[in-house]
Amino acid sequence: MKTTSRIFALLMALALLVSCAPPAPEKIVETITVVETVVVEGSPVVQEKVITATPLPPKDKVTLRLNWSFYGIHAAFIYGVEKGIYDKYNIDLTVKQGNGSSNAVKLVANKDSDFAYASNGALISNMVGGAPVIAVMSVDAMGTDAVLCRPDSGIKEFKDLKGKTIMTTAGAGVNDYFPVALAHEGMSLDDVKLTNVAEAALVTSYLQNLAPCILAGIDDKPAQIEQEGGDPPIIFNYADYGVNQPGYVIVAHQDTVNENPDLVQRMVNATLESVQACLDDRAACAKALVDYNSQLADTETMVRKQLDVSLDILFSPNNKNKCLGLNVPEDWAGVLELKKQYQGLETDMTADMFYTNQFIPCAQ
Repeated sequence: MKTTSRIFALLMALALLVSCAPPAPEKIVETITVVETVVVEGSPVVQEKVITATPLPPKDKVTLRLNWSFYGIHAAFIYGVEKGIYDKYNIDLTVKQGNGSSNAVKLVANKDSDFAYASNGALISNMVGGAPVIAVMSVDAMGTDAVLCRPDSGIKEFKDLKGKTIMTTAGAGVNDYFPVALAHEGMSLDDVKLTNVAEAALVTSYLQNLAPCILAGIDDKPAQIEQEGGDPPIIFNYADYGVNQPGYVIVAHQDTVNENPDLVQRMVNATLESVQACLDDRAACAKALVDYNSQLADTETMVRKQLDVSLDILFSPNNKNKCLGLNVPEDWAGVLELKKQYQGLETDMTADMFYTNQFIPCAQ
């Protein structure tokens, strides 16, 4: 009798434990009914077929921080969203305007944004300063930094900049290599008068002749100057004055690269595909950005000119195989040496520590 009681008590305890245990996870499937018509012995017959499949996980919400307010090359990201390319890679992408490459890199470093489109110079400076970020792909493979001067300023050669006031924007990537170009021509920052203005006021101030020159990218500001009624500026491209550099890159946090490489791979794949789609139909790509941002209404010609500049420099001369998105080792090594030689950069970091090509399919 005691044995029977013990067995009964044990069974009751087991039943209680089972009733308290969490239910087994339910296998989630999507059920799709497909109606199709088949021919059976010469006669059409309508039949139903039930297909079950495991649904995709929820889309990753991803923020891409830009270097500035919307212009030309940014259309590639918007076009990718419009065409469902990021969606295909299970990414719900939000593209946010920025306020300088350096600020964009910092926002990734503090995890405000997941990725950034920023200049290599801003990335290097921030990484040397301890920012835990890295370039995961290249976009514009050559630099577009330049000094733009009014054609009525009397400035005909780079050396004519000596003693002149030049406007720029604090935190802009275009500031990084200006001292290199100056040094190449035997000058320093002490030989010019740099003054900072808000990015939104840069072109307006230039057109009002508040200074004869500005530091800007040839991938956006010359077209904007013409759009707003100015004459084509005189352009002194840093590349003609000793500055050979990779251009703009996609920046990720090193934690993201280490802990969620699948997300980085999907982001890179989607961006590569979006850039290629933009190359395949430049007009549609430019229109996507103009339609997306109301402040760009009636500026499609300007945006297309800006876009063309960037799309025409996707491959540096050192990228022999024209591998889209590649961070070219020679270019990074060269620019690091420039910063050490002309900017007094002190670091034990080697060039290959600032980028990775592990997510670039054609680099494998």
